[in-house]
Amino acid sequence: MEQRIGSSSQPLEGAGFDPAFIPGLTSPASEREEDAKAEEPEETAESPVEEDTAPEADADPEAEEPAPDGPVFEASDRRARILADHRGVRLRLDDQECEFRWDEIGAVETETARFGKRYTVTVHTPDRRWYPIEIEAPSRSRFAEWDTELDKVLDAYFDEGGAEETEADAGADRKADADAE
Repeated sequence: MEQRIGSSSQPLEGAGFDPAFIPGLTSPASEREEDAKAEEPEETAESPVEEDTAPEADADPEAEEPAPDGPVFEASDRRARILADHRGVRLRLDDQECEFRWDEIGAVETETARFGKRYTVTVHTPDRRWYPIEIEAPSRSRFAEWDTELDKVLDAYFDEGGAEETEADAGADRKADADAE
């Protein structure tokens, strides 16, 4: 009589052991690895020819657009970065990024920590959402510099249409007050 040494059970496959497994849509991981190994030699033979003729799709869109002469605010540390310029405000934390055009921004708020070297910039949108980002400054003296640089950018780009709207709103409010009396 023959006896096998070791376990007689088959390895389990499925979502309990492979979070990427979706029955019917993906094959188990062991089959996917075999498929990938089988496809590699075919792709490498054709890829040098395709790379030479293919246009660059990964070109940076910021490099194509000429930057107008105007104030720019940029602050960053090892994890976070904020950039405010003619296009709007861009926030980045690790691998997460978000971009706000000037017409999408309701307010920009800055705050400094009482103790420590954290500079917080919060972007508020008109639909009552806010997006804060904290940047660790090299020294507390940078807070004043960053505030003045950010104020210059906000004055140049954020308040362009705001002054006209506030004058119109003030005129409408005065008229409504006069009508109410």
